[in-house]
Amino acid sequence: MRIDNAELWALLHQLDDPAHLETPPGFDWEAARRQFDGLVSRLTTAFGTACGEDRSVQDATYHAQVIVPADATATGRNLVVRVSNFGSLAVLALENPGAYDQQELDSLVHEKDVARISKSLDEENYVLIPEEPLWKPYDGCVPPRVFLPNKPTWWLRYFDYL
Repeated sequence: MRIDNAELWALLHQLDDPAHLETPPGFDWEAARRQFDGLVSRLTTAFGTACGEDRSVQDATYHAQVIVPADATATGRNLVVRVSNFGSLAVLALENPGAYDQQELDSLVHEKDVARISKSLDEENYVLIPEEPLWKPYDGCVPPRVFLPNKPTWWLRYFDYL
């Protein structure tokens, strides 16, 4: 499922909780892992090849990421799907998160790849959100000192290491 810009900001603020930095209250790690395993399985089937996985994430606001190898994509480059610990949020990046802005991503990633990834995310109940707005300054309720030495961004809040 995709959401529009107004829904995105409302959702990011709704999920924000200064008492729960890396995971939301009641976070079920095993359920999150099963959901991620399902996504990896669906992407492997959709692209007809084994996808790389980074499951050994600790002390972060994201759960894991999967890499669809370039030779299996219509785009001809690696595609990265990173999933957050919060709200079943997911982002799609070309090569690496932060490497391309939204306009570049939209022009470089083949629509067939986007469709396959979107379908896989939908089937595992993830919410696909755009990456670029997440790089904007964080204005939520977590104290800025938590993000030091970095400048607070929404990306750090939900998709990176604190």
